[in-house]
Amino acid sequence: MGLLTQAPKGTQDLLPAQAAKWRAVEDVMRSEAGLRGFGEIRTPVFEHTELFQRSVGETTDVVQKEMYTFQDKGGRSVTLRPEGTAGAVRAMLEHALYNEGLPVKLYYFTSCYRYEKPQAGRLREFHQFGFEVFGPEAPVADAEVICMVDSIFGRLGIRGLSLEINSIGCPECRARYYKALRDYFSQHLDKLCDACRDRLERNPMRILDCKDPGCKEVSKGAPKMLDYLCEDCRAHFEGVKSYLDSVGLSYTVNPSIVRGLDYYTRTVFEFVSNDLGAQSTLCGGGRYDGLVGEMGGKPMPALGCAIGLERLMLVLEAQKAELPAPPSCELFFAAVGENALRRAFRLARRMQSCSVFALCDTEGRSLKAQMKYADRIGAAYTVVLGDDELSSGRAALKNMKTGEQREVSLDENRFPSDFLAASQEQAFQEGTSI
Repeated sequence: MGLLTQAPKGTQDLLPAQAAKWRAVEDVMRSEAGLRGFGEIRTPVFEHTELFQRSVGETTDVVQKEMYTFQDKGGRSVTLRPEGTAGAVRAMLEHALYNEGLPVKLYYFTSCYRYEKPQAGRLREFHQFGFEVFGPEAPVADAEVICMVDSIFGRLGIRGLSLEINSIGCPECRARYYKALRDYFSQHLDKLCDACRDRLERNPMRILDCKDPGCKEVSKGAPKMLDYLCEDCRAHFEGVKSYLDSVGLSYTVNPSIVRGLDYYTRTVFEFVSNDLGAQSTLCGGGRYDGLVGEMGGKPMPALGCAIGLERLMLVLEAQKAELPAPPSCELFFAAVGENALRRAFRLARRMQSCSVFALCDTEGRSLKAQMKYADRIGAAYTVVLGDDELSSGRAALKNMKTGEQREVSLDENRFPSDFLAASQEQAFQEGTSI
């Protein structure tokens, strides 16, 4: 029975109080995306395995070790998405969104799946807010994406973040860099893990992203990509920095950033937090100018970014950030008897249609128990209905905070205005607004 009442390892439930905080954070993200002309996209939770093998890269840990891949009943290989970009690119191409004009700007909230050892900020099912831009090649687009992330974190009140940027060049300058890496790492083969020895010929830059302690130590002395940039890539990177400088956004150039996915080109960046321990990267992204063409589309510059929502919530909790509280009950109808409960049910429904958080008893509680329940859920006002109230068509609206009572009509058309008048008067007396 334990398996039936316990979530699978590496997953977690979001209970109502937590979900309310997530929703508040997501509202900020949607707002920032809307201010910059992004449209929401929703893609399938699984795709053809080849999509991720081609886009993410055969030599990455994600493809080699972490993907949830299986055969469906038709014998096709499908994979639960390990990240959001590949699906967004596939959807953009399949539906020819580029015909609507460039740039194409998309955002999404998505669940992703990777089989790895669960730890704080790293789950097997995790969630991201991601956004992708298709079309622009100019460095101002890179700066816009980075500034959008900075604005989100600013509105959420997150402190102590560091922006780190780098350029990993284009295929032309990367070819020279790969040769330099092979020459360097060939001198330290005995210190590399088995996986990195295999990567040396196929994709030596993946060694720089290896978490093995020996490989990390050797990588400290490896050549830096910035020293091998071609003139165009160097000018592009200088342009990104100049736009960030123009808005006063501080950053550090970190030559060690390569990101964990093969599709990146030129600009890569990360926002890093000191409140996340080993999993310090809160957000990462960059350019992937070759991916659209690699997936069968007409070559098109593109860039994007993703924020890990679980990690973001850990930072907000660590910094005791204030997020909007979930809504609380504004009005509770306590009823004595079946006839009174029917009237309470109708009145509650009427108030809900007026966008008032209103409830009535559904548990068959006694009047005393109903009032205790109303107090426990923080109901702002209560109305008790019994035979006398039904006969007179009037009842007492009680302010649960002050104890003040005011008579109101039980007529379904008049009750909303009576309630609004009473609550507005009370708000005025308390110097607040509703």
